[in-house]
Amino acid sequence: MDCDEFRCRGKEMIEYICSYLDNIEERRVTPNIEPGYLRKLIPENAPEDPENWDSIMADVESKIMPGVTHWQHPRFHAYFPSGNSFPSILGDMLSDAIGCIGFSWAASPACTELETVVLDWLGKAIGLPDQFLALKEGSRGGGVIQTSASECVLVSMLAARAQALKRLKQQHPFVEEGLLLSKLMAYCSKEAHSCVEKAAMICFVKLRILEPDETSSLRGKTLLLAMEEDETMGLIPFFVSTTLGTTSCCSFDNLPEIGVISHKFPCVWLHVDAAYAGNAFICPELKYLLKGIEHADSFNTNPNKWLLTNFDCSTMWVRDRIRLTSALVVDPLYLQHGYSDATIDYRHWGVPLSRRFRSLKLWFVIRSFGISGLQKYIRLHIRLAKRFEAHVLKDRRFEICNEVKLGLVCFRLRGQDKLNEKLLSNINASGKIHMVPANVNEKYVIRFCVVSHNATEQDIDHAWHVISQFADDLLEMQNADKEQELQDEVYELLERKKKETLAQKRSFFVRMVSDPKIYNPSIAKALPSTRRHLTQPSAESPENHITIQPPTSASWISWPLAFLFQGITEEGSASNVPIRFRHLDTKVRLKASGKGEAISPRQSPSPERDSKSPKRSPNSSRKSSLVS
Repeated sequence: MDCDEFRCRGKEMIEYICSYLDNIEERRVTPNIEPGYLRKLIPENAPEDPENWDSIMADVESKIMPGVTHWQHPRFHAYFPSGNSFPSILGDMLSDAIGCIGFSWAASPACTELETVVLDWLGKAIGLPDQFLALKEGSRGGGVIQTSASECVLVSMLAARAQALKRLKQQHPFVEEGLLLSKLMAYCSKEAHSCVEKAAMICFVKLRILEPDETSSLRGKTLLLAMEEDETMGLIPFFVSTTLGTTSCCSFDNLPEIGVISHKFPCVWLHVDAAYAGNAFICPELKYLLKGIEHADSFNTNPNKWLLTNFDCSTMWVRDRIRLTSALVVDPLYLQHGYSDATIDYRHWGVPLSRRFRSLKLWFVIRSFGISGLQKYIRLHIRLAKRFEAHVLKDRRFEICNEVKLGLVCFRLRGQDKLNEKLLSNINASGKIHMVPANVNEKYVIRFCVVSHNATEQDIDHAWHVISQFADDLLEMQNADKEQELQDEVYELLERKKKETLAQKRSFFVRMVSDPKIYNPSIAKALPSTRRHLTQPSAESPENHITIQPPTSASWISWPLAFLFQGITEEGSASNVPIRFRHLDTKVRLKASGKGEAISPRQSPSPERDSKSPKRSPNSSRKSSLVS
């Protein structure tokens, strides 16, 4: 592709991007595909020969876009905003075109100096103390752009570890550094981002995760008790990570309390992670949320979340840049230059050596929107979040699970966690809107975040309409399920009762063989006092056989006993025992299969219709038999 074709294709790409963003609401917010879908659509091997650009762009639409989750979609309400704006896109285009690797001032002076200036701009707008600004007279601090908040936390922890080990090595010069490392303990809240735990894993240090209060805020007393307890165990507190605007529910750790506690321990580095909320501090009315920042050693926020700047652009400031860089300095000859003492080399401020010209896009955004325009954008999102909160509060089926200070609302249906899991699953599966869950105070909650750059009240109302509709369907289904569950419970109860009754009857019938009075005392009174049922061992069989002594008057036995008596009668006696089925006007007689043989259990008794009273009930038959 030469310059002329690039000019043509570049214009086409701009048109494609504009069309994509203008019509993004027509696309499904999340892809409806299965894992591995793309492998089936793309050849197994790379092409040997160049391909036509039109063919490549056609594949973007037919193969790539079906697998894209559209973070800029007005129906996307998951996670946090993914910053995006045309000035930022143009800044990235220019950065890519320049293609410099700004690891040092000498590698690209403008890349380094613009980053320093723009970070001071943003730090002042946020309200950071002067000690965090590189160009403030007498300051030892400054700002740097990292790839993400995770890298900011990691770099801060590396600096804190180096500082702590240096101090301990001075106190214990003959102790192995590995042993000293094993004593270091870091702290964070349970609500802190998982990147703190990952940073501790990378740094080979212990991390103690502390319980926040009922508002999901880490308190100073909780931290103090943990640190004092660890000190008594021979451990050394060295790093505390606090969060302003947690991922799960946008809660705020009590920074003033924690800052005072941190100063009581000489080795402790206090880091403040405000990846999302920190952007909002450019609004004067929200600066109160930054209270206690004067205690911090480092602070980070992500303009690529809430300041309309494309990823990656995570800004970090430190109070003392020497304490940061001393942990990361590696200075081979080929990277040195003659102005090292007079300039900043950002290769000492992070993990990677290579660095993009990221300050360009942040510079473009701040200049294009101005601080007032960025404030307006943040206030819009907060107002829309409050509108959604009002919708939730009007519906008594739902509850709010966080204090809505910024653009995040945590809510749930009143009821079990499984109910809310099902609600969110149904909503996301529909592709109409997209949200993600969180765990707040041991409850499953649904996070609704205002994300879209051009979000409107209609978008919020539409989202609530979708949520309400799915809640209606789910609760209706649940009520039906409850009725079905109740029917199932009743059925199971009846079945269990039936089985228990049958077991009781079987036990009763066995006892009845020995004592007929248990079964029908009125019959027993009319019978002679001689026992009618005798049990004696058979000489011909190892099994016991029940012999039946014929009664002096006619009687009947309920049908279950007929089966008990089958095949176990004495010779010639079975034919004299009439058996009546309780609910049928029918008698049967147990007949011997032959002389001297008992009836086989496999033979069934032959019913005989009672000629005397074919239509009489068992009760009337019983009376007539007693009379006769």
